This record gives sequence, structure tokens and C-alpha cells, in this order.
Amino acid sequence: MKASATGNASVFNDAFREYSPGVCAYLRTRGVEDPEAVTQDVFLALYPRLSDLRGGPDGLRTLIFTIAHARAVDSHRRRARTPVSIEYDPSQDFRLTPSAEDQVLDNTTDAHALLENLSEDYRDVLALRIIAELSLENTARIMNKSPGAIKQLQRRALSRLKESLQQVPKGQGKV
Repeated sequence: MKASATGNASVFNDAFREYSPGVCAYLRTRGVEDPEAVTQDVFLALYPRLSDLRGGPDGLRTLIFTIAHARAVDSHRRRARTPVSIEYDPSQDFRLTPSAEDQVLDNTTDAHALLENLSEDYRDVLALRIIAELSLENTARIMNKSPGAIKQLQRRALSRLKESLQQVPKGQGKV
């Protein structure tokens, strides 16, 4: 069956209606992640080849499932090359040292005392960046400093805070 240029649309529509459910089922049984999308890809690849099609309905069916098989293989190869994505779960994070931010936020009763030992700029930058959760740019605008200066202030403030936490005697409980 040699399809003419004007008959391609009709042959394509008939082929899609007849074979798309089977192609989708084939792709699903082959373990393709998104069989509906790959089915669409199969028929998009079929359309430009319709004008050269020979062999009648059997040739058309063979061509469709040849393309489907190739797309299934491509899908499995692509999945094998893609690294597995795992979401971050804080409850599964077993670091040996908690961050200074977590320590401060976990101990709000002692946090005020710790913050009082810091300079005013350090207190302001920690309050705006960590407690208020403002961006570097917004914090810089509020404090009339550059974003780079805010980064540096935050780093120094956290460092000073960490030093303060390490100096607390162990017999005095959790800080």
C-alpha cells in the first residue's frame, strides 16, 4: 500500500485509531514510564514515513510496532542513564553536629542570652536572615549594606555564635 500525500492524513488517522490502544498496551507491558506519551511519539515518528510505506496493512502494523519497540528500548536506556532522584528528608539526616541555626532555634529560651552577647550588627543579620527568613538582598536593603557584606556578617555571626555554644560548660545542660 503506497499512500499518496493527500491520503497520508486519512491513513494516519485510521492507523492511530486502530493501533494506538495496542501500542500503548505494548509499551505499558514493556515497563515504559509514560506509555501514553511514548505512544504519541511513535505516531509522530510514523507520519513522515507514510509516503514511503509498502506492504499494505501488515506493513503498516509492522512499521508501527518496530517504532514502538525502538521507543521502548530508548526509554529504558534513558532511564538507566538518569541518576535516581531522592528527596531530602530532614528526619533521616543524622549529622554529628547540628547547625548553629538549629541550635539557636531549638533553644529559644537561651537564644536571647546568646544573642545579647553578639554585636548589634550580628544580632540584626541573624534575626533577619534566620528568624525572619529574609533573602540576602532584602536584608541588605534593610541594613543599608551590600549583599556581600551581609554574607560576611552572617558568616561571622554564626561563627561567633558557634564559639559561644562550645564554651558553655557541659554540666549546665543544653544551650
